[in-house]
Amino acid sequence: MASKYLSQIENTSLDTPVLIAGPTASGKSATALRLARAQGRSIVNADALQVYACWRVLSARPSAEEEAQAPHLLYGHVSREVPYSVGHWLREVAPLLSQRPAPIIIGGTGLYFRALTEGLVEIPETPPDIRRRADTIRKSAGHEALLAALDAQTAAGLDLQNPMRVQRAWEVQEATGKSLSDWQKETPPPLLPLSKAAAFVLDAEKAWLNARIEQRFDIMVENGALDEARAVEPDWDPTAPWAKAIGAPELIAYLRGELSLADARAAAIVSTRQYAKRQRTWFRARMGQWNRISVPS
Repeated sequence: MASKYLSQIENTSLDTPVLIAGPTASGKSATALRLARAQGRSIVNADALQVYACWRVLSARPSAEEEAQAPHLLYGHVSREVPYSVGHWLREVAPLLSQRPAPIIIGGTGLYFRALTEGLVEIPETPPDIRRRADTIRKSAGHEALLAALDAQTAAGLDLQNPMRVQRAWEVQEATGKSLSDWQKETPPPLLPLSKAAAFVLDAEKAWLNARIEQRFDIMVENGALDEARAVEPDWDPTAPWAKAIGAPELIAYLRGELSLADARAAAIVSTRQYAKRQRTWFRARMGQWNRISVPS
């Protein structure tokens, strides 16, 4: 990787945590590994799908060979049956911030970085009966029906293209009698204020990223992504958090004879590109104070 690309990151003090965000397939892992090897830092995962043990290949987790070159933490350590949220992740990250050299925290889940640098309020878990009602409304009438019940301030802060985020806000309001925006006003101070970190977001050029996405999916299939999908297919639940791995629904559809492999491949690549677009939009809207690095460079 070009020295020009890394020069904006390499001069960071070893006492300062490094945050690297970016869309899928933008080269975050390679950047983090090179920095970790050079500076003796550990690498901490901030990707909501890479925590699950069932998805090494399909979630693009670092390979075993890459993990052997530097300490990698919070990767593949959660069974798919275990509930896991941004709150769980934040509690696991907290003791790692005292490491020296300070860690590199890397991922594509903007909500994890936002909780880390802006704080996270602990909201009570949603009771199962309310979750079932929310699922029923979303499936029968769409998430727009849930959105209609939310206050304007909560709605303004949501990714309206993400049905599960809308559903979560509805569940919070229904379960607690208090809107998500009101809960957020009680947010405690962050574990790691942005002023105490070196924060970088990779700003990937669209055509370059799309080509990498297509190439990477083919490599995933060659390296065992179908085997991963086959292993979870008997327990497949498309509403489960672990089932949100991009490309997983398409591979499950292929295994069940609902799509040809060629059609599953094409659909998965489209889904991945759409996900990357949502990530880029989120980063640009929510990470204005982060240092931007254009890739390729």
